[in-house]
Amino acid sequence: MFKPWLVFQLFLRSSRVQKKRAFLTVAAIAWGSLSLVLLLAFGEGMKRQLTRAQAGLGTDIAIMWPGETTLPWEGLPAGRPIRPRLEDVEMLAERVEHVSGVSGEMTNYRAPLTYGRTTINGRVTGASLAYGELRNHLAASGGRFLNILDEKLRRRVIFLGWTLAEDLYGEEDPVGRTLLVDDVPYTVVGVMEEKLQMGAYGGPDEDHAVIPITTFKTQFGRDFLSNLVVQADRPESMTAVLEGVREVLAAKYGFDPEDERALPTWNTVEGAAIMGNMLLGIQLFLGIIGGLTLFVGGIGVANIMYAVVKERTKEIGVKMALGARSRWVTGPLVLEGLTYTLLGGVLGLIMATGVVALLELLPTGGNEALEFLGKPTLSLPIAIATAAILGLIGLLAAYFPARRASLVDPAETLRYE
Repeated sequence: MFKPWLVFQLFLRSSRVQKKRAFLTVAAIAWGSLSLVLLLAFGEGMKRQLTRAQAGLGTDIAIMWPGETTLPWEGLPAGRPIRPRLEDVEMLAERVEHVSGVSGEMTNYRAPLTYGRTTINGRVTGASLAYGELRNHLAASGGRFLNILDEKLRRRVIFLGWTLAEDLYGEEDPVGRTLLVDDVPYTVVGVMEEKLQMGAYGGPDEDHAVIPITTFKTQFGRDFLSNLVVQADRPESMTAVLEGVREVLAAKYGFDPEDERALPTWNTVEGAAIMGNMLLGIQLFLGIIGGLTLFVGGIGVANIMYAVVKERTKEIGVKMALGARSRWVTGPLVLEGLTYTLLGGVLGLIMATGVVALLELLPTGGNEALEFLGKPTLSLPIAIATAAILGLIGLLAAYFPARRASLVDPAETLRYE
C-alpha cells in the first residue's frame, strides 16, 4: 500500500529535475482546459439566448391563416376561401382537446396613430384575451395587458410595443395617456417589456399595438379573422391540436380536414425541435474542437510519463525483483500523471472563469448580433463534461506508460543504461 503524500513528494522531486518539461505539460493541459471550457460556455450561452429568443414569439404555439381549398369536398369545388370568424375562437377553445389557449387576431397594418403633433401609420391588432400569454406580451412596470372586462365591455384601451411607444411619446410615460387610433381616442394601459424575438409574422412585436378584438370589430366593422393563434398543453400534443382545429372548422365551413392549404399553418413546435437539434450539433462540434485541443495536452502528459518510466527503469526492476506487485508500480505513476492533469485542469478552469466574468461585463445593448449570440455561460453540465474529459485523458495518458513499467523484466532492467 502506498501513501499519497509520499507520491506527491516523488512528483515534486521529479518536477524539479525536469522543470521545463513539467511546466510545458501543465501549460498544455491548462490551455486545453481553457479552450474546452470556453467553447462549451459559448455554446451554452448561445443555446440559452436563442431559446429565449424563440420564446419571444410564444411557447408551443401555432399560427393559422385563412386560405383556399385545394381539394373538392362533398360536391363542393376546390378554390373556395375559408374565413374563420370571431365566434370560432370560443368554439375551438371548448371543442379541441389538448388546447391550452386560443386567440383570434384582426389586423390593420396602416392605422393612423396620433399623439399630440406626432402621427404614425402603425400596425394595430385586435386580439382575444389569451393573446398576451400566448404571444409572450408582458407589460413593463406600471402597466398591464388587456383583461377580460376590456374585451367584454369593448373598452377603448391599447397596449403598445416598446419601440412604438418611444416613437409616439419619446421620454414620456405613455401609461394613462390618450392616443388617437384613426381619430378615435384610446387610453394606453401598458407598454410591452423589451424582449428578444426570433421569428415574426406581419412584423416585430415591438412595433405594433394591441386592442381588444371586440373593440376592433366595432371600430373597423370586421368579423373575419386575420389569423388564429393556438397553443398546445405540451409540445407532443401540437399535431393532435392542429388536427382538431381543422376538423372543427372543416365541419363548419365544409372542406376536407386533410386539406392543409385551407388553413396554412406555422407550427413553431417543429421549428423549435429543429433549432434544438442544430444547437445540440453546434455544442457537440465546439466540444469536439475543445476536446482535441485538450487531447494534445494529454499527449504531453503521456510523453512525460514515458520519460519518467525510462529514467526509473532500474529502480522499477529492483522493485519487481524484490517481489513488488504490478499495482505497486502502476499506482504511483498513474497518480503522478493525474496530478499533472489536475494541476493543468484547475489552472485552465480558473482562467476560463475569469474570462467568462470579464465577458459578462461587456455591454451588448444595440448590437443585435451579440444579443442573439448571448454571452458565454458556465453551467453544471459543462463542469461535469470538463471533469470527465480531463479525468479520462489523465488516466489514459498515465496508465499506458505505467502498464509498460509493470511488465518490465527485472533481469533486463539491471543491464539497462
